[in-house]
Amino acid sequence: MIRGRESDPAWVRPSFAVLLLGTALLYVWGLGASGWANSFYSAAVQAGATSWKAMFFGSFDSSNFITVDKPPASLWVMEFSARIFGLNAWSVLVPQALEGVAAVALLYATVRRHFSATAGLLAGLVLATTPVATLMFRYNNPDALLVLLLVGAAYAITRALESTKTRWLVLAGALIGFGFITKMLQAFLVVPGFGLVYLVYAQTSLRRRLLQLLAAAVAIVLAAGWWVAAVTLTPASARPYVGGSTTDSILQLAFGYNGFGRLTGNETGSVGGGGAGGTGTWGATSIGRLFGSDMGSQISWLIPAALLLGGAGLWALRRTARSDGQRPQLLLWFGWLVVTGLVFSFGKGIIHPYYTVALAPAVGALVGIGATVLWPRRDQAWCRIVLAATTAVTAIWAHQLLARTPSWHPWLRGFILVGGLAVGAAAVIPSGGLSARWSHSGRLLAAAGVVVALAGPVAFSLDAASTAYTGAIPTAGPTATGAGFGGPGRQRGPGGQSGFGAGFGGRPSTPGRGSSGQGPTGPGAPGGFGPPSGFGAGLLNAGSVSAALTAALKADASSYTWAAATVGAENASGYQLATDEPVMAIGGFNGTDQAPSLAQFEKDVSAGKIHYFIGGGRGLGGGLGGSSQRGSSDSSEITAWVGSHFTATTFGAITVYNLTASTSTGTTATAAGT
Repeated sequence: MIRGRESDPAWVRPSFAVLLLGTALLYVWGLGASGWANSFYSAAVQAGATSWKAMFFGSFDSSNFITVDKPPASLWVMEFSARIFGLNAWSVLVPQALEGVAAVALLYATVRRHFSATAGLLAGLVLATTPVATLMFRYNNPDALLVLLLVGAAYAITRALESTKTRWLVLAGALIGFGFITKMLQAFLVVPGFGLVYLVYAQTSLRRRLLQLLAAAVAIVLAAGWWVAAVTLTPASARPYVGGSTTDSILQLAFGYNGFGRLTGNETGSVGGGGAGGTGTWGATSIGRLFGSDMGSQISWLIPAALLLGGAGLWALRRTARSDGQRPQLLLWFGWLVVTGLVFSFGKGIIHPYYTVALAPAVGALVGIGATVLWPRRDQAWCRIVLAATTAVTAIWAHQLLARTPSWHPWLRGFILVGGLAVGAAAVIPSGGLSARWSHSGRLLAAAGVVVALAGPVAFSLDAASTAYTGAIPTAGPTATGAGFGGPGRQRGPGGQSGFGAGFGGRPSTPGRGSSGQGPTGPGAPGGFGPPSGFGAGLLNAGSVSAALTAALKADASSYTWAAATVGAENASGYQLATDEPVMAIGGFNGTDQAPSLAQFEKDVSAGKIHYFIGGGRGLGGGLGGSSQRGSSDSSEITAWVGSHFTATTFGAITVYNLTASTSTGTTATAAGT
């Protein structure tokens, strides 16, 4: 890809290199400041870097009590990195950044095959600087790998359309299947558009097209199914409990909690219930959801431009031959954007703003293709009008998005609005014989349009790259206020800020910019950066661990299967990362999984497998002192049983029970230092 074509102008290859280097710099600069980032997945990386069994199953702990609530493919990349370079913030997060650079390169290569180098560069630039993309390619959630795999599948489909060779369709299917063991059914959202475009536009017989698509479907099943089959066929006693499921079933996890439950809101054991009827915890469902207060600043900056330019591009290419390859390329990205966007807009189950990174490649491709299709046709009045309208609408919408953070660089709003309207007005004016070629004035006008369109998302991306993030639900850019188009988005979370994630440990909690996310550094913290201070800094985020408690947990830890047990994996992750010892996460991610039962926990304690129980678990279920409406009461029963049978010792504000000491009939607090 970096070599380009022999017919390319001299500026193409250097420009592509600058794009990739700039993307790498944006994604890697200051990366270690986020420490463990999402400590839930970092703890799983630690487990997988220690135990091959934990790596295969996606276990949260190296003793293989329970898995994370997603399949393990994204963890595998980080775990191999940790095995090679050691476990630290950089070995966990750099693979994510490299996946982002690779996604930008693949998007360029895909768009470039049927359109100009300018189209490919613009598509890659839009993807690279979309705020949610900058955030997620600097973070250790599964979305970075998912986006890379889906862009790779789009490239393979494009090659299949050109050659009608089955191997390219099989490759696309394999990449989508691998996407399934990255983030389950979300990977399949591109399938309808990809399949329909190939069925309509591939230049071969209908019978062959159908057989080829069948082969692609088989490839999806095989690429995803081998791991699912391995987990399903392994006896429950020989593998960890499937976290996120209520029946210890990977199939239930795939088609329930991580599958159709995201559409219907019926997610037993979820972290707070669905949005049944469109009014639940996860917010009102509507076509404007992507533009609302939660998601708007993450992804929507250029969605209007993508729809306008993509649609106009299709009209401009309406008379091209079916074999040309340009219309199918546009429809490929349209299908991706529309299907995924509608699912995100109307899904009643769990939805977080960072999911929208899956839309960024399609937005970038449609903007890059549409702009470069219309620009050479500026001698036609309708093309000039569309270009002008797109520039003006983009500027107005950016102004509205920035108005949600009125104290954050207020000058930027005026610059974008005035600049966008000025460029739009200039674009309407006919330019005579210069309209069909890249004249000097034309280049300046085009450059000005790009600057105005990208100023807002680039500013938010730079903010995201310069801010430390921790927790399970990060959001890019300064904290927004107000709802804007599309209504109020999700309801306010427990933390009081707009959006569920704000109150649950995503963005640092201080209104506006937030804190740096660098609390007191606990033992085992990566590269000198610790998670936010204190267990209690955020419900879905680990905290730093005192030296005294770390020493106690590490003492004679090799004699036990688990150094400790506590409710909720986010709580357990801090102790596990600080001690480098396995910690049993009772109830899984949010404390509501039905594992272990009280009887099983008592059996493990009697067998001397668990050294300590750490109180104060922050799961959303029974671990807080009562049973969860949507989960199990096992964690609360275990908490009560421990409290009534073992003596409590305090380490600062943390209550710890030694499960190997003689039992007592009550609980006595004993100071043990801080």
